[in-house]
Amino acid sequence: PLPHVRGRIDHFALDASGHRLFVAALGNDTVEVIDLAQNRVQQPIAGFDEPQGLAFVPGLDRLFVANGSDGTVRVLAGPDWKTRATIPLGDDADNLRYDAASHRVYAGYGDGGIAAIDPDDNRITGRIPLTAHPEAFELDPHSPRIFVNVPRARQLVVADRAVDAVVTARRLLLAGGNFPLAFDAAGHRLFVGCRSPARLLVISSDTSYEDANAELHGDCDDLFYDAARQRLYASCGEGYLDIFAVLPKADPRRIDSIATAPGARTSFFDGEHVYLAVPARSGAPAEI
Repeated sequence: PLPHVRGRIDHFALDASGHRLFVAALGNDTVEVIDLAQNRVQQPIAGFDEPQGLAFVPGLDRLFVANGSDGTVRVLAGPDWKTRATIPLGDDADNLRYDAASHRVYAGYGDGGIAAIDPDDNRITGRIPLTAHPEAFELDPHSPRIFVNVPRARQLVVADRAVDAVVTARRLLLAGGNFPLAFDAAGHRLFVGCRSPARLLVISSDTSYEDANAELHGDCDDLFYDAARQRLYASCGEGYLDIFAVLPKADPRRIDSIATAPGARTSFFDGEHVYLAVPARSGAPAEI
């Protein structure tokens, strides 16, 4: 339970070796720290301004927090989680990803951009301009490509983070409201969750063609691909966790829909467990 948390809950980050899960409690202006070994909440970290995206850099024991309201990324250091640096990005700092191979933190922000941050000195090393605000994005581990959902433009963008430029921007045909994104690198497949209408799209990461689609519950905000089980987990604010079988060269098949709670649309997958954020509702406390 998260009895003191009010309002929306956004994205997560994992400290695997420290057995800690960080949760951006956007509506509460806090980051919740959950001790996974003890299954309990540690002291929340306060003082943020609509925290949205989180990224943990394990070698440095640093937590990066994107703040939507003031457009900054704040850098916190363990074990006391005090702010060590503040990086101004622009308006609406949002999703974050850490790329261990290049040792960069990538941040989506504003009316259209993704910034690369060097976590050693908290310096912005590059910016990729986009036509509108980016939502979920995924990094290709085998190339400098970055795949970006731009829902306001109804686009799936492919950019090259080596030269900070967009390669292609393909307009989605079957559905819009494309917020969440997951990537099967080995299978060259992108999974795009759409809200208008609610559909799951399967798109080739090589050609950007829409190869297949399936029904999805409404208000999906997070997708995670489970390579070991060839499954996809979709957390939907309509009140369901949809589970799909996504076998190679086959259309996605929904094999279960677990009833959750209205508004429970953000989640995290660590390879073994799915963690679901449930906001406070009808007198019941927020919880993970």
